[in-house]
Amino acid sequence: MKKQLALLSAAVIVLSGCNNNTAPAVTTAAASEQAADTAQITGASDETLTELTEEAPVPAEKAELGLNTDTKDATQFTKDTNDKVYALLDFDDKREFENANRGLIAAPESLEILAEDGTVAWSQAAYAFLDKDAPGTSNPSLWRNAQLNHICGLFEVTDGIYQVRGYDMSNITFIKGDTGWIVYDPLMTVECARAAFELVRENLGDFPVKAVLYSHSHVDHYGGVEGIVTEEQVKNGEVKIFAPEGFEEHAVSENIFAGNSMARRATYQYGTLLEGGETGSLCIGIGMGQSCGTTSYISPTDIISATGQTVTVDGVEMEFQLTPGTEAPAEMNTWFPQKNALWMAENCTGTLHNLYTLRGAQVRDGQAWSEYLMETLKLYGDKVEVVFQSHNWPHWGNDAINEYITNTAAVYKFINDQTLHYINKGYTSTEIANMIELPEELAKVWYTRQYYGTVAHNSKAVYQKYMGWYDANPVHLGQLTPSDSAKKFVEYLGDTDAVLRKAKEDYDNGEYQWVAEITNILVFADPTNTDARLLCADALEQLAYTAESGTWRNAYLCAAQELRFGTNTDESTRAKSSGGLMTHMTPKMIIQYLGIITDTTLISDLSFTANIVLPDDTFTLVVKNGVVLYEQGTLAESPDVTWTTNKAGLFGIIQNNADLINANLTQDGDTELLGKLMSGITGFADARFFSIVEP
Repeated sequence: MKKQLALLSAAVIVLSGCNNNTAPAVTTAAASEQAADTAQITGASDETLTELTEEAPVPAEKAELGLNTDTKDATQFTKDTNDKVYALLDFDDKREFENANRGLIAAPESLEILAEDGTVAWSQAAYAFLDKDAPGTSNPSLWRNAQLNHICGLFEVTDGIYQVRGYDMSNITFIKGDTGWIVYDPLMTVECARAAFELVRENLGDFPVKAVLYSHSHVDHYGGVEGIVTEEQVKNGEVKIFAPEGFEEHAVSENIFAGNSMARRATYQYGTLLEGGETGSLCIGIGMGQSCGTTSYISPTDIISATGQTVTVDGVEMEFQLTPGTEAPAEMNTWFPQKNALWMAENCTGTLHNLYTLRGAQVRDGQAWSEYLMETLKLYGDKVEVVFQSHNWPHWGNDAINEYITNTAAVYKFINDQTLHYINKGYTSTEIANMIELPEELAKVWYTRQYYGTVAHNSKAVYQKYMGWYDANPVHLGQLTPSDSAKKFVEYLGDTDAVLRKAKEDYDNGEYQWVAEITNILVFADPTNTDARLLCADALEQLAYTAESGTWRNAYLCAAQELRFGTNTDESTRAKSSGGLMTHMTPKMIIQYLGIITDTTLISDLSFTANIVLPDDTFTLVVKNGVVLYEQGTLAESPDVTWTTNKAGLFGIIQNNADLINANLTQDGDTELLGKLMSGITGFADARFFSIVEP
């Protein structure tokens, strides 16, 4: 028993030095004193006291690691890693630079677009530092891609087709009709779209917009629409808006249903928390980054529902190829037969794209992606002369285009098939991600390099699609939360200062991934452990400097910044929504959203049935122990309450807006149930800036 007490006392002594922000580690004298205290409590003899004192380990003194919040230069290990890239790729191959510059009509001397509140919505001026060779703080391949994406202005793609590139994350395309413009993918924010349209007017003349096309359901391809046209123009039939089948459903589900978390995670992916610079953000592979203006939304008027469907607008013929489940759940390519020009949406860009995006989204299908690209070749490969898309730059020439599309199809098929190959050999997601590499010839192709997506995290996407998160090891079925697990790690590790000293040695030896992992455990165990935070930040920073993926670089650097200075809550670093997308939610979407914004634990004793009667639809709402269920197109025979309302009344419910409810909703039955239901609506605005690299 005395021996056990001695060990317990020793554990207390060791753990008292775990937090590097507490008093200095226990000295030998202090250890003897604590042992004596233990002996007094238990009635131990002097002989036992001596035994306790001798057995108590002497913890190390607090580590003096010389850490600080300064941005660090690349270490020699990092510089050596980056230098090796020059031997892997042909930097003398300038064909992509020729493509990116071809057809330039006009470009501003310096581009900086301001939002109405005076904040910077978009800046190319911030990247003027790119006009030199890559420094040691950048993967030279990513630096080269950033130089390409930095090329901006108004370009002629082919006769009658023009693009403004570098005015936002995505491109905006103008196709000249008989009397006006057809606009494809009007950027992410209103301010950027308006500036791009003004550049077109200045150089090509002032013509009306006859139609807008959304290629797919991601906000950087429709959010700037009100910088091009007004909703009134669309409603009165002056302008048509075309979109692929399922567009609105997926735009809402991605940007609203999971939008809060996605917006926060996007700050890491797109580097909106960072300044551009040699030690800051460079680009994201498909553009320089995310604009921070105002997003808008106008619903489509015409839906493209089948491959081969044709439309003529203002004398311009268009034939569509639907590609659902590729880069977006709803997406389409477009063939312009009068121009032998092929619009590839985001299915074929100047980089390896994402089967899984770091901001969070539905996993994409690598098999389907490659199949649709091969279908594209079957449909148009024999006659296409130019390919252009919603990011990066066009490609010209039939042979080059066929190779471009084939190579792109091959990388997605490779990742899909090889991941499944190794799944069937029993490897786990992380193991596979660390095993597979593109075939050498594909890996050398500049436009299939890993500037946006990576082979590693795309492989994990394939694993997730087919196998889910579980790796079949039952230890992982009921894992502790990161904080609880980290605290147990620290308890077992004992002296965290000793761990930090060892981690600093590993950092000095270039083992940055491991250092980031072990120090992040210490941070989750104790967020106030300053040395752990700073060393983790330093390791992540070095990982950023060697990353070829712009999004990985941004994620590493954003994490480093927030470990050093705390979570960034600056609203100006994020795009601002006009609320337009939410106002276009259908009643069904609103009721779906009601369940998402309700904290069921607050109303777990609430169960009832309500009929919802709308002008053009009906719903049976069943609340079961706080869970919101519904059936569309039905009414219960004996509801507890009936709500007769319209869409505004439903908005009143989800917004907790009594004025909207009183003006638009009438009740018949138990009138207290609505208030009880709404008492569970908490939303999640307070979680917008949730922590990522600390608990």
